[in-house]
Amino acid sequence: MAEMDEKEMTMREALNLALDQALAADERVFLLGEDIADPGASGPTAGLSTKYGHDRVLDTPISEAAIVGAAIGAAIDGLLPVAEIMIMDFIGLAADQLINNAAKLRFMTAGRTTAPITVRTQVYGGLATGATHSQTLEAWFMHIPGMKVIVPSTPRDGKGLLTSAIFDPDPCLFVETIRLQGQKGSVPTDPGFAIPLGQADVKRPGSDATLISYGRSVLECLRAAEQLQEQGVDAEVVDLRTLVPLDLETIVESVRRTRRAVVVHDAVQFAGPGAEIVATLQSECFSELTAPIERVGARFVPTPAAAALEAQLYPSAGRIVEAVTRALASAGARG
Repeated sequence: MAEMDEKEMTMREALNLALDQALAADERVFLLGEDIADPGASGPTAGLSTKYGHDRVLDTPISEAAIVGAAIGAAIDGLLPVAEIMIMDFIGLAADQLINNAAKLRFMTAGRTTAPITVRTQVYGGLATGATHSQTLEAWFMHIPGMKVIVPSTPRDGKGLLTSAIFDPDPCLFVETIRLQGQKGSVPTDPGFAIPLGQADVKRPGSDATLISYGRSVLECLRAAEQLQEQGVDAEVVDLRTLVPLDLETIVESVRRTRRAVVVHDAVQFAGPGAEIVATLQSECFSELTAPIERVGARFVPTPAAAALEAQLYPSAGRIVEAVTRALASAGARG
């Protein structure tokens, strides 16, 4: 297979390219959401309404329920809508349509009707935007059978996963992180480039402990791994990329080999995605583990608006290093 051309670009540009190429590839694809059309668009949809017209890049009223409801109706009629919920905190306003309609259609119609919608949304945590504009809520939708949940950490993954989501036959929640939008990386420009859903990626190989994460906190895990390397600890970093479907094979193989694990995410630690991951790993890897699996998540408090306080909320490289150190100490104590 010939190598694909690649270009250095930001996450924002990579997502824009994925949307652009999807619109060009299939006339059934269209975008809808608040302030996504030019001249107001400044994010991943910038320039697309000028290129494809306002009938395929639709500015909508400020109504999350209307955005998702219209997307589901269009999907049932054979289109491939990409709906944007500007800030993830507002997705609760569309929860009924997502949970009781989109996620259930395939099952309730015995496969005759599906809802191939993609809902893009952004987590604004880390920008001092306060308790109602900063939440990381992917755990809500992991709990809903029929929904796929995707959280990229790099521009390459962003483009490849968004392309797969748009053309997936089931409803996909695509969670972007505003703090990653300016992050740069090498991205294949080929329209055919896609990353299958449900495949984790080992971002850094290692042998002494496995750091399991997704989204922004993958970068903190990589920083922690560098710090641990200076202490003589070789940490593996596994990026889940999709939470549903979850690539259990990759993480189980890694943890069985390293025998220690830390699960890291920006969602609150209490009842967060890590709880399910840890429970599964404890069951699958119990005899191989030399220490209890650690979790490092956001603290269980409403997000403070004060930047200095908010900075203490999320996982950091320092907190991750401390968790790995505890696991190593526990393993040593067990002999």
